[in-house]
Amino acid sequence: MTGRDADGRAVRETVIRALRALAPASGPGFALDVLRRAGIAPERYDTYVREGTAAGALFVAFGRRGVTGAALRHSGLEAAGFEASYRARTGRSAVPTATPLPGLRSALRTGRVGQVPVETGGLGPLERAVLHAVREIPTGELRPIGWVVRQARLPELPVQAVLDVLGRNPVPVLIPCHRVTYDDGTPCDASCPPWAGDRLRAAEGLDMQLLEDFGRRGLRLLGCAVTRVCCHPTCARVRSVPVSLQQSFRTAQEARQAGFLLCPDCRPAAP
Repeated sequence: MTGRDADGRAVRETVIRALRALAPASGPGFALDVLRRAGIAPERYDTYVREGTAAGALFVAFGRRGVTGAALRHSGLEAAGFEASYRARTGRSAVPTATPLPGLRSALRTGRVGQVPVETGGLGPLERAVLHAVREIPTGELRPIGWVVRQARLPELPVQAVLDVLGRNPVPVLIPCHRVTYDDGTPCDASCPPWAGDRLRAAEGLDMQLLEDFGRRGLRLLGCAVTRVCCHPTCARVRSVPVSLQQSFRTAQEARQAGFLLCPDCRPAAP
């Protein structure tokens, strides 16, 4: 970066900080409107909104190609703190706006977060592979870490390495790490506080007490005696099966030996 570039960036940052100080009294779109009127190109900054979720407010930053960052408002995190952490991670400023990314509110309301574009270009290939796999978990369903590494095509990846990636998730909720569990069914909650994960899962209709009881008995998969298909216990294919027709298994191998097929939707596999 040349001296002139550095000076220009410093000036932009000074202007943005001044506008940010004025913005609370003028509405979330004030700073953005001034930047546009001043002719500062949108490529030089990102925008963000504050939206509601079952776990409280969520700050969501986005650029021209999709969501670039998010953070739940907890532990005292306010707008200024989100802006500072976003700038430290990306090197870019996030300016408040009143207009969310198209489809964002619908995705947060329904839990179908996979429909919202997320920009992961700044991450490494391992992180992108793991987080892309997590985005494939449907709303109202859970998947164990073993499933995540298989979907990411990283079968030798240690559990701790997966947890490290989930813990650095730059877009919680929209990359739904609250849907990832240990292989015994216990939630990981690596990218959000357990209470937040509990609220998000409850809003998606997950009965965690029932699932924890299932896991404590050493059970991992649930099959239907009529269709002879075996699934992860939260898979939509098996959730509506009456208890009288359910059959539980400890492993996929056990299910195969009993004559069950593995579900093509949730894709359980033998350990």
